[in-house]
Amino acid sequence: MKIDSTDLRQVIIREVPIELCQFIKFGGLAESGGEAKYLISEGLVQLNGIVETRKGRKLDIGDQVSVNGRTIVVALE
Repeated sequence: MKIDSTDLRQVIIREVPIELCQFIKFGGLAESGGEAKYLISEGLVQLNGIVETRKGRKLDIGDQVSVNGRTIVVALE
């Protein structure tokens, strides 16, 4: 799935790396850490266009995380 750059929203964090489940919650794609873990375990999360099922996967600057058609990008403060 190709992502239009206008659909991207940068989420600014203080330091990298950050864990995938933390970033999903912090970026507002899930209401809670539990929901973020559920989305990941069910294969509903894409990291840079590929399904990612490891909740502890470390993210770096520029990584794109998509859930239900919404995409957020890791940006450093």
